[in-house]
Amino acid sequence: MQKTKKSVAKRFKLTAKGKLVRRSPGSRHLLAHKSSKQKRRLGKDKLVAKGHAEELLKCLPFGLS
Repeated sequence: MQKTKKSVAKRFKLTAKGKLVRRSPGSRHLLAHKSSKQKRRLGKDKLVAKGHAEELLKCLPFGLS
């Protein structure tokens, strides 16, 4: 039986249709010099590319709850 990779479980979220969503890097600190447009873009969730998603889903044998 394969265990869930907890590092993957913490960084990615599964959508209702089974796709993986990730947060954008660069939105945690040093925000004072970034433009409002850049910060707004960083706040949105991004879909994981299909090729990467297949590998990551193997690390989540039970999905995410």
